[in-house]
This record gives sequence, structure tokens and C-alpha cells, in this order.
Amino acid sequence: MVQASARAALSGPTLVRLLAQLTDADVVEARQSLPDRLSQWLGWTDAIALSTALGGEPPGAPGRGGVARDDTSLCASVRSALTKAIAREGMLAAHPRDARDMRDPRRVPPAAASSEPPDQANYADYRDYRQRYLSLQQTMETEIGQLRARLRTLLAAQSPAFARLAAVDAIMERSLVARERSLLASIPVTLGAYFERLRAAEQDPPDNPDEPSAPRAWLAVFRQTMQSVLLAELEVRFQPVEGLLAALRAR
Repeated sequence: MVQASARAALSGPTLVRLLAQLTDADVVEARQSLPDRLSQWLGWTDAIALSTALGGEPPGAPGRGGVARDDTSLCASVRSALTKAIAREGMLAAHPRDARDMRDPRRVPPAAASSEPPDQANYADYRDYRQRYLSLQQTMETEIGQLRARLRTLLAAQSPAFARLAAVDAIMERSLVARERSLLASIPVTLGAYFERLRAAEQDPPDNPDEPSAPRAWLAVFRQTMQSVLLAELEVRFQPVEGLLAALRAR
């Protein structure tokens, strides 16, 4: 009870709180401030680049008066497309071994696709889910990275001050990308341990043998959790985009 309360009180992004709930270990709030932690992640070359960007006077080009409606629509469109991709993968994960054939029914004849008993088809190995998570992570990184670069170009055209902000964002992205990938790569590992715990709990005999069981109910729980974690990761990844958009609107 004490452990659950401590986790419930954990602040921070939804992603952090979700991952804390999936682990057995206690999660302690970081005592270091964000600048202090960033100073440990940035190398001396990164610090020099940041100092140059903050102290320089980049030339400013005539601005467009702020963010255009089509730019805002583009950001919303990218986020919507990624959200739909996460939802779509969640549906395909219901039958992970047949997912490739759902994308292209010509891959396997109908008789072969339905020959496997439902119980066996649904008890997929976690490797199927892990591959889907990694694929979506790569899609998010690519799509959001391109969008972020576009917004920086727009921001740099507004004024010298905004050009400096765009330069700082570019340096931060380049400097932290390795750390970000390393941290986010641990999410599928955490989900894998959660998957195995759910499966092991399902295989345990019920306390009341006469009580009817719900076969594969744990898979539905896992798929919903995986989708929630993906959406929370998307929220974290989109934060720099939201910051650049806010700067453009403030022009």
C-alpha cells in the first residue's frame, strides 16, 4: 500500500508514471534540477556550441509575422497520423502472427491463415510486440524530427533572436539524441518484463477451481497498456515541437 501510494504521487510526464507502475522497483523523484542534469549529459563540445549560439548574433531574415495556418495544420496532421498508427498497430497486435497478412492478404491463403487454433495464435511471443514497438519508435523519431527541422527553419526566418532559439534547439536535439534513444530503448524491455509477469499470472491455477476463467484476458490488458505507453511516449517526443510552435505564435 505504501509503495502504491508513493508511485501514485510521482510527478512528471505520463510516460514516467506509466513506466513506474509497470515495474516492481520503487521510483524516487529526481532531486537534481533540469539544468544540473543536462550539464551531465552535454559534452564540452556541446557546451561550446551552445555558448556560441547563445552569444552570437545570427542574421535575421524578414519574417512572415508568425506561424501560418498550414504549419499548425501540418503539426496537427503529423500528430494525428502517428496517433492513428499507434491505434492501428494495437488492433493488429490482437493477432500478431497474422499481422503481416492483414496488411497484405495475398501473403497467405485464407485456409492457411485460419488453420492455427485461436488459443495458439493469441499466445504470441513477446518478440512480435517488441518489433512493433521498435518500428513505431522509429516512425515517431523520423516524422517528428522532420517536423522539428521545418519549424526551426521557419523560426530562424523571423528575427535574430528567434534564429538564435532555432540554433539552440538544433544543438540540443543533436546533443541529446543518443541519450534519448538509450532511455527510450529501455521501454520495450520494461514492457517485456510486464508481458511475462502477466502471462505467468494467467498460468497460475485459480484460487477457486470452479470459478470460470477468461482465457487470454491478460493479452487484452497488455495490449491496452502498450498502447497507452506508446501514446505517452508520443506526447514526450512532441514537446519540442510544441515549444517551437509556441515561439512562432508569439512572434
